[in-house]
Amino acid sequence: MTKLHLLCPLGLGLGGSCFIRFCRRGFQAVSSSSSTATATVTATAKQMSTECCTFGPYKVDPKEVFYSTPLSYAMVNLRPVVPGHVLVCPRREVKRFVDLTIDETTDLWLTAQRIGGGLECYHKASSLTFTIQDGPQAGQTVPHVHIHILPRKDGDFERNDEIYDAM
Repeated sequence: MTKLHLLCPLGLGLGGSCFIRFCRRGFQAVSSSSSTATATVTATAKQMSTECCTFGPYKVDPKEVFYSTPLSYAMVNLRPVVPGHVLVCPRREVKRFVDLTIDETTDLWLTAQRIGGGLECYHKASSLTFTIQDGPQAGQTVPHVHIHILPRKDGDFERNDEIYDAM
């Protein structure tokens, strides 16, 4: 089990700064009652808040980014289709999936896997939808590769494929 320090968005229901422990099937908040833990979280929050990410032509508010690696980041979706809907994006602005490097592709999917497991666990979902809309005719509205991760529950849509219309 790995302990990571990161910002947790309100969209995950954790709010503010906190410790997150990633494990095989997800993440969980860990008490940060000690002064050392609080100092570490505060330092991490400051470091992340100074990092600037862009999403196509948009500047991303650092408060929306809750997980970050050297090559990718995860952020709250401002127009969620279901509770917990997040986006995972490469740091480098790349319009199409085919233009990612091997390292960026690997990091993007490993980040999506890690975040997805945590979302499924936290939202008590039974499944996940991972979607990339690659190009305008595929429905991509922001010209920056990104993976949508949606925690899914039984009955969240009357017909399961309606989720694609909602996106």
